[in-house]
Amino acid sequence: MDQAKALAILKAGKNVFLTGSAGAGKTYVLNQYIQYLKERKVPVAVTASTGIAATHMNGMTIHAWSGIGVKDHLAHKDLQYLKTKKYLEDKLKQAQVLIIDEISMLHRNQLQMVNQVLQFFRETTLAFGGLQVVFSGDFFQLPPVGGTEEAREKFAFMSNAWLDAGLTICYITEQHRQADNSLNIILNKVRRGSIDDDSIETLKSASQNRVDTLKPTKLFTHNVDVDRVNNEYLAGIKDTPRVFKAVTKGSDKLQEMLRKSVLTDPVLELKKGTRVMFIKNNYEKGYMNGTLGEVIDFNKEGYPKVKVKSGKIITAEPEDWKIQDDKGKTLASFEQVPLRLAWAITIHKSQGMTLDAAEVDLSKTFEKGQGYVALSRLKDIESLYLSGFNELALQVDALALKADRRFRELSDEADKQWSIEELEKRHAAFVELCGGTNNTREIEKHRKNNASKALKKSTYEITADLIREGKSIEEMAEERAMSSETILSHLGRIRELYPDLNIEAYRPPEKLVKKVRAALEELREDQVRKTGKVQLGPIYAQLKGKVSYSEIKHALLYVPEE
Repeated sequence: MDQAKALAILKAGKNVFLTGSAGAGKTYVLNQYIQYLKERKVPVAVTASTGIAATHMNGMTIHAWSGIGVKDHLAHKDLQYLKTKKYLEDKLKQAQVLIIDEISMLHRNQLQMVNQVLQFFRETTLAFGGLQVVFSGDFFQLPPVGGTEEAREKFAFMSNAWLDAGLTICYITEQHRQADNSLNIILNKVRRGSIDDDSIETLKSASQNRVDTLKPTKLFTHNVDVDRVNNEYLAGIKDTPRVFKAVTKGSDKLQEMLRKSVLTDPVLELKKGTRVMFIKNNYEKGYMNGTLGEVIDFNKEGYPKVKVKSGKIITAEPEDWKIQDDKGKTLASFEQVPLRLAWAITIHKSQGMTLDAAEVDLSKTFEKGQGYVALSRLKDIESLYLSGFNELALQVDALALKADRRFRELSDEADKQWSIEELEKRHAAFVELCGGTNNTREIEKHRKNNASKALKKSTYEITADLIREGKSIEEMAEERAMSSETILSHLGRIRELYPDLNIEAYRPPEKLVKKVRAALEELREDQVRKTGKVQLGPIYAQLKGKVSYSEIKHALLYVPEE
């Protein structure tokens, strides 16, 4: 099926599983559909199974959107509690279309819970509460993480919710990453379970390639190899390292959970010339989870200045990661500069990326699908240097292989069943059913208004409008798909731009304000202020690292200047 037919099926309101090989353009089709819906004022929820996938769609994780969080199951009391959150109820009832990208990494139990939540909130037994659901992904990518059960017990397509949704399968067969080259031929053979000796020899010949790039990204299956290579490169730079220590709070167990999910070190060493990857989303500053760059300097406060591929220079200031309970109380927090060394990364972390060149070591492949994920990051075999290989590398899960064959068959049936002309007749009716508009003047006006708002309204203005509506920090973060820390960081600028706007409702605990005020009083003026700006580093040191940078920033808003 081509992209045009898949998009026409989506516009007709069908529940869809959009799939195809890496580089087939699944994300492109989704973005086209999202734009179409927004222009017609159809409420659409854009989500993904992982944070990095969500950034590709300018959305949020399905766990956050649905309220299921990190739960393994939902009891009736859990659903009742979720319904007390008005912002969640409004959001789930308002949506007409739900998109979940990278569905392959969503555990079947999690998909079941999303279905459960939507049925409960929308008071119906219809699958996913009667929403149009669009799943996108490729089950040849890495499977869901967690649990000890076999893959067949993890895959989302094994859940009752998947079956109840009655999905139309749209298997895109176009190729926009590898085109028709030897690497694409090998990848397609892997997908069909028909890899042969000639393909293996062609792949192994990439061990002789001289990749035409100064420092190709190295992909490994194991973290230990990634750490070894990154540390070796860092040690080879003759420059004094800057050390950044994480500020952690909460139990050891929760801190360890955070550290693993954050993917950086409690003690991070950086030098000028260090290749790094951002590990958090901050659209305001221009980076996302996975953005690569190089440390070119450090600012006056000691924070690294990173030059990314576009040429933009971004100062990486500390960010917060938190684990919160159902009531929003922070149980554990981890504050660190949002960077990790990136001369080497794991194959798991590379999923979703397109790399110009890479050195790939598949000698320690331990999970089916790893080889496919690594190789499909590249455009052609000439940009691959294969440093290691084993026989498991090109194997894929037997159930995924069987399911993929069936998906192809069902997609062919759907392709033959409808013509684009027949589908187009249903488009207007679906928009109307969703409460949207088909009026061409309104659509054009909405399109122009959105473009105008994007040009004229700053991120601070948007947050200021939400403050005027009386929204809490958590509600603003939810609505804007930002972190609470980013919203809090807006308050200082908002106070400058709108001095009459009352932000007293966001005042932190008085104990914190007093601590920061006392630290300020104990420091000399020249230690604290440079070029008229308060420096956070001396205050942080004065408080012996017991108060995070974000907490200091927040408290300073409520410490009167002398």
